Amino acid sequence: MAQVAIKVEHVSKVYKLYDKPSQRLRESLGLTRKKLHTEHYALQDLSFNVAEGETVGIIGTNGSGKSTILKIITGVLSPTGGNVKVNGRISALLELGAGFNMEYTGIENIYLNGTMMGFSREEIDGKMEAILEFADIGEFVYQPVKTYSSGMFVRLAFAVAINIEPEVLIVDEALSVGDVFFQNKCYHKFEEFKKMGKTILFVSHDLNSISRYCDRVILLNKGEKLAEGIPKEMVDLYKKVLVRQNDKQYHKKAGGESDRQWKESMNINPQKDEYGSGKAEMEDFAILDSEGNYTNIVEKGSEFTIKVKAKFYQRLEYPIIAFAIKDIHGTTITGTNTMYENINTGCPEAGESFELSFRQQMDLQGGEYLLSLGCTGYENGELTVYHRLYDVCSITVVADKVADGFYDMNSQVEIRYYRK
Repeated sequence: MAQVAIKVEHVSKVYKLYDKPSQRLRESLGLTRKKLHTEHYALQDLSFNVAEGETVGIIGTNGSGKSTILKIITGVLSPTGGNVKVNGRISALLELGAGFNMEYTGIENIYLNGTMMGFSREEIDGKMEAILEFADIGEFVYQPVKTYSSGMFVRLAFAVAINIEPEVLIVDEALSVGDVFFQNKCYHKFEEFKKMGKTILFVSHDLNSISRYCDRVILLNKGEKLAEGIPKEMVDLYKKVLVRQNDKQYHKKAGGESDRQWKESMNINPQKDEYGSGKAEMEDFAILDSEGNYTNIVEKGSEFTIKVKAKFYQRLEYPIIAFAIKDIHGTTITGTNTMYENINTGCPEAGESFELSFRQQMDLQGGEYLLSLGCTGYENGELTVYHRLYDVCSITVVADKVADGFYDMNSQVEIRYYRK
């Protein structure tokens, strides 16, 4: 049986919140017997183990306590209650470059950080070539880091942290730094650590990385451990948390209809582009997974549905409802509309509305995408835009199979051996 590398026992972290600074001062000086603060539990009675050689992911919504527990494990924060035990030398990728001196050169910061991690100058000299090769910032390593671009800064910080050969690696949203080529290098290093049997504790919003690399996943919600198990089960449960199906304040009306709009369950883009003549409105929309749950997260290879509700403010002939999916750079990857699909939408009158669903299989590669919606039509032979919502919400595709390009050909591969 594998030895325990990380043991977290009943850990809690409580912050005192004050309405104004003077209350903190009065309470700290004992000038009042009245409690002037409220208590916020960033973590509450959290317990879990990570075995040697295991890769464990931690997921959860913002504010669930993911980064807080990593900082407690690495000693950056002290718990309010409970204990943490770690067996082995830790390398932590938390806030990259947090220990850098901006006035020092890159080389000087390598020695500074290495010394802080407990290495002698001779040991750092032995790792210097690997660090410089990994960072790949050329002669800039001899310049003060205050002159670096943000990309060069994170490259050097990551290179220092990843090349000290730890027994336990703690990662917090740090594998998506730099350009795409450097990210690829980071993931190769990560896979190398797994093959070497290193213990890895991994926090990320990138559910593809969680599904691909982790042996086990812990789901946090509002500072508490909601569940732990295999990646697919935890990602499915996380999707339900995102649409508040585990929130006791989420109620439904009689008959099973929600008292909220569908889009309230979506991750809406605050910078969406919206325009049109106003003769119609895409008043509601949602993405549904194969089980009918409202979600921005869709598993690759599964069936999903995009549904919209259009409302009309004057009589229109055969309005066209459309959707498009773009990558994060704005390139349209795929899409369709009711005209392409030969769907007769009729001639809705003023005040009428209808719901429409597009159901299809998700064959896009794992990654982040943006959904656009539109309602258009032809008036006197000219295309008229009634309402468009560009990049209105995100779609996260979770995949445990990798292929090249934007989508998967779903190739069926056969092999025959001819032996002499």
